[in-house]
Amino acid sequence: MSAHQTKPIPVAITMGDPNAIGLETIISAWQQRQANGLSPFLLYAHRDAIGAIAPDMAVEFIGGPNEAIDVFDRALPVMEIAGDFTPSPGVSQPSNSPIIIAAIESATRAAMQGEVSAVVTAPIHKASMAQGGFHHSGHTGFLAELCGLPSDKAVMMLANEHLRAVPVTIHLGLKDAIASLKAETIIHAACTTHGALRRDFGIEHPRLAIAGLNPHAGEEGLMGLEDGLIIKPAIDMLQDFGIDATGPYPADTLFHAEARAKYDAALCMYHDQALIPVKTLDFHGGVNVTLGLPIIRTSPDHGTAFDIVGTGTARPDSMIAAIRMAANCADKRQSS
Repeated sequence: MSAHQTKPIPVAITMGDPNAIGLETIISAWQQRQANGLSPFLLYAHRDAIGAIAPDMAVEFIGGPNEAIDVFDRALPVMEIAGDFTPSPGVSQPSNSPIIIAAIESATRAAMQGEVSAVVTAPIHKASMAQGGFHHSGHTGFLAELCGLPSDKAVMMLANEHLRAVPVTIHLGLKDAIASLKAETIIHAACTTHGALRRDFGIEHPRLAIAGLNPHAGEEGLMGLEDGLIIKPAIDMLQDFGIDATGPYPADTLFHAEARAKYDAALCMYHDQALIPVKTLDFHGGVNVTLGLPIIRTSPDHGTAFDIVGTGTARPDSMIAAIRMAANCADKRQSS
């Protein structure tokens, strides 16, 4: 490194639920760091949680993110999260919510201050977190608020090497998702996605494909009115903004290889419409990306998987993909 080059900035990873597979996949990612060409990262975690998972792991507790680069090759750098930890491998404990939240808050604060280049979050158990006093449906809204934004301004994108898909409505029952669908919501998600594809993914002229809600995208009103009354006007408005948005397309023909070649991201009207094709195309390589934040945040696209904790079968593929995507987005954003 020359005298004119700045020291690399590491990626931060939060421990997620300490009794889930998150820590196992993070440790595996560090152990496979060279084989996968991973950029340096550090972990925000409770000391005892790491000890319970991997007591012989090469770990070094550091005083600040700036120390992670020098430590990374010989040990996993860890910023310690203090508080009470209830060990219960494979079973989430609401009493662990405060340290889970503290890890997210600390990593986000470091990203806002420029001490880390991005944040990768390991999975949390939403029901247990709610019992422990967490008043959000997941990471996305919480991270938005930590960044000083309304919780509904962040947009979730699921991505792998084959597909980027954005659910316009997220953690809502299907009936509620349909009732809440509005043209303004579609426009916000599309504009946010368009900006993120340019800034964080280096796509100069993003192409957005908008999925219909009903079978056959409503079949001109025969199978539902939402496609014509809500989705099509939103697309027209996006085109007026100069955004390359087309549709609405029947969802059953939107995700095969020839269709995917014609767009850079698909906007979907509800959770499973987006997540099913992403996970079908590459279940282990999917990444959850939060768009519209002043920081970069990714997450593995899987849950806590309590049933396989401690069995040695938890695959780190999605965690590795999330770390790599976070670092790549950070590079794109810094060079733009």
